[in-house]
Amino acid sequence: MGNLYFGFAWIAFALAVAVHVADEAAHDFLSVYNPTVRAIRARLPFLPLPTFSFPVWIGGLIAGIVLLLALSPLAFDGDDRLRLIAWPLAIIIGIGNALLHFAGSAWHRRRMPGVYSAPLLLVTGTCLLAAVL
Repeated sequence: MGNLYFGFAWIAFALAVAVHVADEAAHDFLSVYNPTVRAIRARLPFLPLPTFSFPVWIGGLIAGIVLLLALSPLAFDGDDRLRLIAWPLAIIIGIGNALLHFAGSAWHRRRMPGVYSAPLLLVTGTCLLAAVL
């Protein structure tokens, strides 16, 4: 039963990431992200934060989503290595990313790109984390 829950949580998370990427792309995420990174680098030049062109950004994210979906059979098998990978994915990409979108929206007093899908990311990240536990 645990492997089945982990497998479905893994797929739900991967699909939520896909929805989130589409949300960010549709709302011009890079127009917010790249200037923010440049401002951070101006104050903290030792931080190696990248800026992206749209093709590189979207291509990398699509490749990551395809990889997550391709690994789903291992999730249904309960692969221990995948469970180890699921921890940081759920915490950083799921929960942390969603909370940053909420915080950014509150800070800037406007809906930031990706905030519409952030609740889905938060829920599926939490479910993935629960499945690992």
